Amino acid sequence: MTQPAAPLPTAASGKLTPRELRGLVAILVSIALAVLDTAIANTALPTIAADLNASPAASVWIINAYQLAAVATLLPFAALGGIIGHRKVFLSGIILFVVASGLCALAWSLPTLTVARVLQGVGASAIMSVNAALIGLIFPPERMGRGLGLNALVVGTCFAAGPTIASLVLSVANWPWLFAINLPLGLFALTFAWSSLPTSPPKAVVFDRLTAVLNVITFGALIFALSQAAQLGSMSSVVIALAVFLIAGALMLRREVGHPAPMFPLDLLKRPMFALSTLTAFCSFATQGLAFVSLPFFFETTLGRDPIQTGFLMTPWSIVVALIAPMAGRLSDTYPPGLLGGIGLAILSAGMVSLAIMPADLSATGIVIRMIICGIGFGFFQAPNQKALMTSAPRERSSGASGTIAMARLIGQATGAALVALSFGMSGTHGPVLALSIGAGFAAVGSVASALRLVARNA
Repeated sequence: MTQPAAPLPTAASGKLTPRELRGLVAILVSIALAVLDTAIANTALPTIAADLNASPAASVWIINAYQLAAVATLLPFAALGGIIGHRKVFLSGIILFVVASGLCALAWSLPTLTVARVLQGVGASAIMSVNAALIGLIFPPERMGRGLGLNALVVGTCFAAGPTIASLVLSVANWPWLFAINLPLGLFALTFAWSSLPTSPPKAVVFDRLTAVLNVITFGALIFALSQAAQLGSMSSVVIALAVFLIAGALMLRREVGHPAPMFPLDLLKRPMFALSTLTAFCSFATQGLAFVSLPFFFETTLGRDPIQTGFLMTPWSIVVALIAPMAGRLSDTYPPGLLGGIGLAILSAGMVSLAIMPADLSATGIVIRMIICGIGFGFFQAPNQKALMTSAPRERSSGASGTIAMARLIGQATGAALVALSFGMSGTHGPVLALSIGAGFAAVGSVASALRLVARNA
């Protein structure tokens, strides 16, 4: 297999060439694996802990290790992609992810699995940091919404369907197969990606290793603080982690003053359209995190549903996202993302309110309707918002914009999970209702932020 020398232009007919189509398939399969491995471990955690003779508190590091590694290295990988090329970072990420998945499947103890999950998180981070930038190289600007719509479909459905997929795998196989199934899919994606991904020219910019280290410390400390809060850890560990986050973050920002392409995209966040799109993404994914962590408790403890029924009741959200996201992507090529995102998040907010106030004796049909409303709202916002982020940044800063998309998603989801724990601590059995109400508030704020982009766009 030979490495392509330059990106191929999209066919004049407006359709993707065979090579571009193979590259797009490789990107979507890889991002599906990265997102799924964020979600499936949650479902399998009790089984894995029992098999490895690990305590529940210690086994949480199976999840934390992946999240910490992924978030902490996202922006450094995005910056590296802008220097050496998105393709090289993406291919390296797939290779590391596949190798780490094999190590996870072969792990014989909690420490070995945790180390393998760290490597897996780093590989996933490399994939997620540049995937939107690569899609931007495949699709011309006037059709980028279609490509990002497919990306949004994969991200939304995989995160939502992760627990269901994990349950299906565990019903017929033991937990190592949750990671082993990544091997053939990852090799398939690598084969397509190697010969088909577009290349971007390298830049004569030096990669700042010290800034990268400060970035890892900054966001690693933030995710650790959120994880400790979500798991009701000690207050001292949360406070110390937040202090490290603030100090390391301040040093990182000070070091990057005047940099033409800062690793933390402060230059992009000074652009109103980009800043509002980032806020919109954070709010929407915080809403999703609040919903998908709290709803299983709500369905089982408040509504008295069993785990199988809960799985089916959670499914409509992901199905509707899969149906709506491509359509929203196409619409974003014609209508302003601020309008589409504002409508979508307003619908999502209404759906979250309807879930929070539903009676305990509500029928399954009534619950499904409410989940469909949420899925419509979430699916309608995501692709237009990603397009707004990519198109509001200069083309030479596509790596920074791509990394910001993934960062806003992961930090939003982690914030949502931490707020669910806070809701449970404050309201006990009424915690799920409080969490859903907070989620409705986040979606409402996101809707307003999205609508403000109409003004920013005109300005």
